[in-house]
Amino acid sequence: MSIDARTAAKVAKLARIKVEDDRLPALAEEFNTILGFIEQLNEVDIEGVEPMVSVTPMRLKRREDVVTDGNQQDKVLSNAPDAREGFFAVPKVVE
Repeated sequence: MSIDARTAAKVAKLARIKVEDDRLPALAEEFNTILGFIEQLNEVDIEGVEPMVSVTPMRLKRREDVVTDGNQQDKVLSNAPDAREGFFAVPKVVE
């Protein structure tokens, strides 16, 4: 796929980026460079390659998935500027 100046202008307009007419050929060339790199990536054989979280092998920390009530209502509400009847109190914003 090749991008010409007209297509580059359309992409710039869709992205709401103002590009002067004399800069459109350079922008089209940059788009073509990016597309060429993507085509190179598509040629790589990734059959059997596991997805990675990081470039270094690591395992994400996990915790047991247990449903609890939290039991921390007093701690949480102690940070609130205004708490009433066990809830955060906020100013009325709708009339």
